[in-house]
Amino acid sequence: MECAAQLLREQGASAVTTRAVAQAVGMQAPTIYRFFEDKDALLDAVAEHVFATYVSGKTLVEDSGDPVADLRAGWDTHIGFGLANAALFGLLTDPSREVRSPAAAAGLEVLRARVHRVAAIGRLRVPERRAVELIHAAGTGAVLTLLSTPPEHRERDLADAMYEAVMRSILTDMPTLPADSTTAVAVAFRAVAPKLTMLTGAERALLSEWLDRTGDGPTTPGASAGPD
Repeated sequence: MECAAQLLREQGASAVTTRAVAQAVGMQAPTIYRFFEDKDALLDAVAEHVFATYVSGKTLVEDSGDPVADLRAGWDTHIGFGLANAALFGLLTDPSREVRSPAAAAGLEVLRARVHRVAAIGRLRVPERRAVELIHAAGTGAVLTLLSTPPEHRERDLADAMYEAVMRSILTDMPTLPADSTTAVAVAFRAVAPKLTMLTGAERALLSEWLDRTGDGPTTPGASAGPD
């Protein structure tokens, strides 16, 4: 795995052949087929190994106490990893590959947890799921755009500009719950609703459903909030 990962990092996916990996570790090429069916299976396993190691490191990072700052730190780490592992990032984001990556799913869980902490302090103006989707899409797009540009022509601040644009669309301006933002209040309350143990499970589920509707905003302009 380590030898294949090094080949992938230094020479790209085309260099990761069963023959090259076997030669690097000092074994006969047919021996590789005891572990992997073919080159694609080998590539999938290597990508999963490297990305799982990266994600496990992210989960060990301690919270700074500032959820918004932690969100930014996670973004910077993601951009840095993608640019340093171009071939791997290409494999993980290739929609034609049928293998779903457990490590990629785990990485999304890390992002969801960080977004949840932002919601809990009242800084989200959109539902958590929407925020996660926007951040994930923007981060992936920023890395792929930079990787498709020759290094000498890359605008290094592109990722920063993308992050700021996303934050303007999902964060409130105030560090505390703004009194005039129904959505921010609802999203924050939704983040802690599952922890309200004084309610029954059914009551918590119903409360969460109501708050989800509020966080999505009104569906009908001018609709009444209730009976007169």
